[in-house]
Amino acid sequence: MRKKLAIHSRENWTKFSWDKNSVDLLLNEVIRLQGKICGLMLALGFSQKTEAMLNTLTLDVLKSSEIEGEKLNYEQVRSSIARRLGIDVAGLVKSNRAIDGVVEMVLDATQNFKQHLTEKRLFDWHKVLFSSEYGPAISVGKYRTEEMQVVSGRIGHLNVHYEAPKPHRLLQEMAQFLEWFNNENELNYVLKSAISHLWFVTIHPFDDGNGRIARAMADMMLARSDNSSQRFYSMSAQILKERAKYYDVLEKTQHGTGDITQWLLWFLECLKKALSESEKITHSVLFKANFWDKHKDTQMNARQHLMLNKLLDGFDGKLNSSKWAKITKCSPDTALRDIKDLLDKGILKQDLQGGRSTSYELMDSATTQSC
Repeated sequence: MRKKLAIHSRENWTKFSWDKNSVDLLLNEVIRLQGKICGLMLALGFSQKTEAMLNTLTLDVLKSSEIEGEKLNYEQVRSSIARRLGIDVAGLVKSNRAIDGVVEMVLDATQNFKQHLTEKRLFDWHKVLFSSEYGPAISVGKYRTEEMQVVSGRIGHLNVHYEAPKPHRLLQEMAQFLEWFNNENELNYVLKSAISHLWFVTIHPFDDGNGRIARAMADMMLARSDNSSQRFYSMSAQILKERAKYYDVLEKTQHGTGDITQWLLWFLECLKKALSESEKITHSVLFKANFWDKHKDTQMNARQHLMLNKLLDGFDGKLNSSKWAKITKCSPDTALRDIKDLLDKGILKQDLQGGRSTSYELMDSATTQSC
C-alpha cells in the first residue's frame, strides 16, 4: 500500500489556510454561546458554581482519558480535583498516582492559563502522566527518539494512518510551535485552540500521551478565550461522542494540502455542541435552585424531598405511585398520600398523556425556561 503524503512533508507546512467566510460564520455562533454560558453562570450562587465547575473538570479528565481507551474511576478523579482546588465536598476518596497525574496536568493548563507554555512545562506534564513504572518502553519527560506511526490492523496487514516527523526534526518543530502558541496576535483564541490541537498531534513529539496533552493545551487556550479559569463545558466529552469522526477528520487533514477548513469546522461544531450541552445543564441547575428557593417554606416530608430532587435531576421514565413506593420504601397508600399532597400544593400535576397507569410530573419544567 502506497503511503499518503503527510502534511508535515510539505515546505512551510504550518502556514495553514482556511475558508474564512464559512469558519467565521460558525465561530460567531460559538462566541455567542460562550457569552451566554458566562451570563448564565453569573446567576448561579457560589456553591452551585463550584459544583458545576467540579463536575465539568471531572468529566473532562474522565473523557479525555476515555478517548485513548483508558477508563478512570469517577470518584477518585472527582476527589483528586476537589482536594487540589480546595473544594469542600463530602465523601472524598483516596486517588491513585496515575489519576493525580492527569488531574495535575489538566488543572495546571486551565487554572494557570495565562502562563506561557514552555518546553519544561510540557515535559512536566508528560512526567506526571507517565510515572517510572512504564520503564524503558516510554521516554518520560522528553521528546521521542524513535520514529512514530499511527497504525491499525494485525501484524502483516497493518494500515498506516499517519507517520509523524522524524525525531531529529522535533526540537525545531516544537520551538516553532511554542513560539506561535505563546505569541499574542490577532488570531481568535478559539481558532488558536483548534489549530494548536491539530499542530501538536501532527508533530506527535512524545512516545505516548500526545492526544491528552493536545486536549489540555486546547482547553488552556479556551480558558484564555473565556478569560477565566472556571470551566463550565467539556470539549473532551463531546469529542468522545464523535471519536470516529474526530480521527477521520484528523487523518484527512494530516494528509491534506494545508487547507484546514474541514478541521476547523469540525472543531467549532464540536465546541458548539459542548456549549449547548452546558447551557442545558446550567438551565437545569438554575431551575432546581429557584424551585427550592420558591418552596423553602413549604412543608414536605423526606420522601417528597427525595422524589422531587429525582424529578429535578431528570427522572428516568414516567413517575407513578408504584415507583414512588419502591424508591422511598413505603406502602402504596403512603405513596398516593404523598403524591396527592403535592398535587394539592400545586407542585405536581398529572401527566395528560395517560397510559396504563397514572403518572405525574412537575407543575413547572426546566425545559420551558429561557435565558
